[in-house]
Amino acid sequence: MTKIRAAQAIASLGAIGAVSTGLLAWAQGGAGASAPAASPPAVAAPAAPAVTTVPGMPPVPDARNLYSEIASDKVSAAVKGDLERVYVPNLQSNDVYVIDPATMKVVDRFKVGFGPQHIVPSWDLRTLWVTNNAERRTDGSLTPIDPRTGKPGKSIPVDDPYNMYFSPDGKSAIVVAEARKRLDFRDPQTMAEQYSIQVPGCPGVNHADFSIDGRWAIFTCEFSGTVAKIDLVERKVLGYLKLKMPATRFKDEGPLKPGQIWQPGLTEVCTVTKGMPQDIRISPDGKKFYVADMHADGVHVIDGESFQQVGFIATGLGAHGLYPSRDGRQLYVINRGSHQIHGGKGGGGSVAVIDFATEKVVKRFGIPGGGSPDMGNFNADGRYLWLGARFDHVVYRVDTHTGDVATVRVGTEPHGLTVWPQPGRYSLGHTGNLR
Repeated sequence: MTKIRAAQAIASLGAIGAVSTGLLAWAQGGAGASAPAASPPAVAAPAAPAVTTVPGMPPVPDARNLYSEIASDKVSAAVKGDLERVYVPNLQSNDVYVIDPATMKVVDRFKVGFGPQHIVPSWDLRTLWVTNNAERRTDGSLTPIDPRTGKPGKSIPVDDPYNMYFSPDGKSAIVVAEARKRLDFRDPQTMAEQYSIQVPGCPGVNHADFSIDGRWAIFTCEFSGTVAKIDLVERKVLGYLKLKMPATRFKDEGPLKPGQIWQPGLTEVCTVTKGMPQDIRISPDGKKFYVADMHADGVHVIDGESFQQVGFIATGLGAHGLYPSRDGRQLYVINRGSHQIHGGKGGGGSVAVIDFATEKVVKRFGIPGGGSPDMGNFNADGRYLWLGARFDHVVYRVDTHTGDVATVRVGTEPHGLTVWPQPGRYSLGHTGNLR
């Protein structure tokens, strides 16, 4: 049997009702995998060839680890005067809650546009953009937040901004118009239109990551079980790849009981014919891409150059968000706890940690009583992983050292929160895809 190590603490966190609850961490188990409890020590390797990037893109200092510049000691001078805050967009209450991580209290809240989905750091790290996509409406917008004051500015009308990224050279904001099957390239400051790339074979286009040299990107297509490769230089679609579903997946047994944690257990035959890909992240050496899939309960592994699937890693129920550790050795997979787009409270949510070198799950975290962890990011030193609990209307602060989790009550249906400031030279978008 899998060995379980539990750490639980309950403490008052102020008038807003934030509570601290032990998050149980247990060694790798389930999906037939076996791995050590920690990443193996780094082994000296020959220097990788220098990367020739697109003009205007910052150089890649270490071709073996493109995450080298998000280490905790590499905070840009540009953000050193910014407030330490967690910004939480609440999809159904159409507002943003601002949390002071030092006190674990909500210190501000303000209304934004209709249907805020993500809070996206700009390429130059000077603005945090709230993407209000106004699903099934035509009044989408982007709301800027000044990270020095934590205050919002005037919203800019933009069609269907479900998510937003930035071209690696910083010349364009890429508005992901999910319902339109379109990528809209806009001026990164004014959001004036530049040009668009149609992605007709990508219904539900939503998340992306970029090649190590900045020449192309891969976007996920939530409603077709595919991914799309986009040539950013020639401005065209290079192709689509349908993801292979595993033979089995974890069985969704519904809400957990008080104190119960999700762990690998019952499985079922995977009868769905197409996946539901969500977040995507590139490997440290730039050769592979990892795609979280809510229907497959794990991460598809894709060779970037050949654009072929080369593997699959089972992680947990409803794999959704992906976040590399500050040292670039591990990938944290956020499992939302349900196969459904609209899940319920107390689901089988969890966090699985993949070692990039071995592609094995080396650690898991479960939430006592269940939950719905979704999107977020690490704080600057990497100690805490902040996540919106999509259907539980709280946010989690996961202590990656002790396994504890603290919760703070926020608005209705928190989604793509961001933590600020973060280390890195520039942002490629989403909730803080920095390099």
